Amino acid sequence: MNEVRDEVTRPTRRILHTTDFSAASEIAFVHALKLAVAAQAEIDVLHATAERTTETWTEFPGIRDTLRRWAGDGPPVDATVAPRAHGIRVGKIMAIDGDPVHAAVGFVQEHPTELVVLATEQRRGMARWTHRSTAEPIARESGAMTLFIPGQARGFVSSETGEVGLERILVPVDHAPSPRAAVDAVEVLVRGLGASRVTARLLHVGEATSVPDVPLPRDAACGWGVTTRSGSAVDEIVGAADAWNADLIVMATAGHADVLDALRGSTTERVLRLARCPVLAVPAGSRAMRRLFSIVS
Repeated sequence: MNEVRDEVTRPTRRILHTTDFSAASEIAFVHALKLAVAAQAEIDVLHATAERTTETWTEFPGIRDTLRRWAGDGPPVDATVAPRAHGIRVGKIMAIDGDPVHAAVGFVQEHPTELVVLATEQRRGMARWTHRSTAEPIARESGAMTLFIPGQARGFVSSETGEVGLERILVPVDHAPSPRAAVDAVEVLVRGLGASRVTARLLHVGEATSVPDVPLPRDAACGWGVTTRSGSAVDEIVGAADAWNADLIVMATAGHADVLDALRGSTTERVLRLARCPVLAVPAGSRAMRRLFSIVS
């Protein structure tokens, strides 16, 4: 891999964003950058290409330009030190690899990463079989906490101002996998981004008497509520998110449970293909969000 990095001390916390230079990737990039600034973490932007080239460097997202745009009328920031002035380190990686999944998973294996941020095209039906997906396999094979930004979805970070519009978070819950990691990730994310007036809603698809007992933080960063729906888990989760106009869906995931899941995708993957808002997949038992924001407890 070819790498270009700003020369500052390397942080131990990392966000990886993979890009194909599309408009959808640009939306995912601003989410990755905003989270990196909020967490004072490293952001690595990776592009996989089959052929070595020097021209592609100019196609990478403009990190310094984005940070200056977000500064608005504030004091000007020298272009040579913009990322450093925001407390982050930037890596731009050109992976000479025709397989973007292999390149991204290999990077995560070599460089411990708290969060992967990906754009996804939400292919369904025959299109999913005729066009290879990259976002879902990267998340599944890397085992990392992953923020998916659907190509047709609105995000919760403004590309123009960097402002966070995060007010409604839907957290589907069941007895397995344990939803504790998802609940914890929501709390840390809300605190880390400094978001206010946030409401998180636990959603259980099933009988009201079967809602799992989910311990909630005593000093909650956001308001919490619980709701139930009946029907197909995937349809009800997506329907609830649409009806509530959710800004983010956060799901605990345990990967593929059986052969059927391997063929059609896990519940999280199937929700992802239909969701109109970003989806954060948190591996069961993960403390990655706490590591990202350096919260120890």
